[in-house]
Parts: sequence; C-alpha cells; structure tokens
Amino acid sequence: MREKLNSELKKSIINKDIVATKTIRLIIAAIKDRDIVVRTEGNQSGISETDIISLLKKMQKQREESIQLYSKGNRIDLVQSEEDEIKIIKQFLPKQMNDDEIANLVEEAIKFNDAQSIRDMGKVMSYLKENYSANMDFSKASKFLKESLI
Repeated sequence: MREKLNSELKKSIINKDIVATKTIRLIIAAIKDRDIVVRTEGNQSGISETDIISLLKKMQKQREESIQLYSKGNRIDLVQSEEDEIKIIKQFLPKQMNDDEIANLVEEAIKFNDAQSIRDMGKVMSYLKENYSANMDFSKASKFLKESLI
C-alpha cells in the first residue's frame, strides 16, 4: 500500500494533478503520524495494511460528513473539493461489498454464532469485523443485523 501511494504521488506530480497530489500527501502524512505513535509504543515496523485501510476509511467518512455540512451551508465549491478527495481516497481502498453481499454475510454470521436476540449483536459484529474488516460497511451491517435480530 505504501509503495502504491508513493507511486501514485509521483504520477500525480508529473501529471500536475493538484487535487491528487494534495490528497495523497495528506494520506501519507496521516500514515507517518500513526507510524510515529506506534513506534513510540515499540512497534518499529509502523502501522499494518489493515490499519492503513482503516485510516483511509476514516478519512473518507470525514469528507462525507463535511459534504453534508457544506451542502447545508450552500458551499458547492467546497462540496466539489471534498468529493474529488473521496475519489482519490477510494482508489486505495479495497472494493466495498454491496448491500446484498452484506445482508447475506450478516445472515451467515447470525447462524454461525447462533445469535438469538439483540444481546448477541456484539458477538456477531465482532465476528464480522474479524473476517471482513477491509471491505464491509459496518454501519450497513449493523442495520441489517438489528433488523434480523428483532
């Protein structure tokens, strides 16, 4: 992932793609910040690929929230800027599951964990996060899980 980011940064600089350059630099800086934190805790190799993906998802979510606020404030210029950054961030994320795939996996997880009620939700969500953390939208999974267990 780090190599891909550096490679794409070089391409964006060569192509004079200002938005891509700015966004990728933000991603790399955020990764370096996290690396510094884990190195002080004794992990000299830095954050893992899974942590990088989690960081990218968080960055995407922050921009989606900003889009909502900018839309309410009628700041279309800022909305467009955030949408452009999301497109760049999505290039580095694994393909996300669609609603049908998530619903099917939630049903499988319910059966696998023998979940009977809403009290078992934590156990099922832990199972899903353990097995599908890279490409599942857990807010959707949670919604499907609540509907199934009620």
